[in-house]
Amino acid sequence: MADATFAYKVRDGGGKVREGVLEGSSRGAVVAALRERGMTPLKVEQKKSSALQMDIKIPGLSGRVKGKEVAIFARQFATMVNSGLSLIRTLAILEDQTENPALSKVISEVRADVEKGSSLSVAMVKHPKVFNELFVAMIRAGEVGGVLDETLDRLADMMEAAHALRSKVKSAMAYPVVVLFLVVGIVFAMLMFVVPMFENMYAELGGDLPVPTKILIAAGNALTTYWFMFFALVIGGIWGFRRYIKTDEGRNQWDAFKLKVPIFGNLLHKTALSRFSRSFSVLSRSGVPILSALEIVSQTSGNRVMMKALDDVQASVKKGESLSGPLEHHKVFPPMVSQMMTVGEETGALDEMLSKVADFYDREVDDTVAALTSLIEPLLIVVLGVTVGGILIALYLPMFNVASLLEG
Repeated sequence: MADATFAYKVRDGGGKVREGVLEGSSRGAVVAALRERGMTPLKVEQKKSSALQMDIKIPGLSGRVKGKEVAIFARQFATMVNSGLSLIRTLAILEDQTENPALSKVISEVRADVEKGSSLSVAMVKHPKVFNELFVAMIRAGEVGGVLDETLDRLADMMEAAHALRSKVKSAMAYPVVVLFLVVGIVFAMLMFVVPMFENMYAELGGDLPVPTKILIAAGNALTTYWFMFFALVIGGIWGFRRYIKTDEGRNQWDAFKLKVPIFGNLLHKTALSRFSRSFSVLSRSGVPILSALEIVSQTSGNRVMMKALDDVQASVKKGESLSGPLEHHKVFPPMVSQMMTVGEETGALDEMLSKVADFYDREVDDTVAALTSLIEPLLIVVLGVTVGGILIALYLPMFNVASLLEG
């Protein structure tokens, strides 16, 4: 029997009356679930379905759970479990206080599975879009080792660090992207609205125009006449590019290209190394087997070049080789990483060495972002000035010959 939706009114532990909705197989099951959460049911009624009700979903936006929200969930989960609350009570509280309906629904389904006797990791593995392999593997390791509270703390620390790292990279790349769109918008506006005014004026004056001015006028005419074709080409190009990078060959080439891009490629490389080191360190410290940890960090690396290198390392470890040895054959891993891992293997402190590597690259990302922030702003101002200034110069070049044009 499919679960129905019930509207409820309850009094919580503080005496406050609260209202909401909850799914359940029957009214009694919903009442029992509310009592389990420490609430006193005042009114529970099944909501009647209506043909007029519509669930409007916007593709790409509805049902989406951001990494930041999962990080907050992990921290709150860790705090409550460490405080002595049961898993079911903790999940119920998080379900109620989570603002994202999609995440709240996922938490509700996880709680329902746990209530039926499933382990937390088994319940979470059903929602790969919210809880990735790394998340589930750490939860499973915490359950097996009986240290779920400690594992949740490590997981929350790791996810918060990963979110902070992504935010720094996004902040470094957001400014140039905005300025690029601004430059493109200004150029389009001048070609479509300003250039035609000058063209009419030049036509009345007659005479031969300078080459830069002719090129500019031709570009303006082409854009004004065939603007729909231009936009179709842009949209088609974007669609084709997205289709291409979804293929294995396209994704491999695109990820390799990103690491070679001047300035930003170095930043993305350091970010990937930090993510790998942090994830591998936490998995190792949580008791996840080396081969399983390598497979997980490979799938969650976010870059095909690094994924291929880690797959080779995993194959070598299966043959009995060390971890650090195979890394030396892949340029995506600098010598420092392999040397630190060698020391970690020899001393039995691999997780600590990987944590130090992650901290090092976190600082490197901070320094790179700071340098980019101070360097990119003047460079973009120069680009904007040269672009707009070049167009204006091309437009006003004929003015220097206006006297001869008038005499002609």
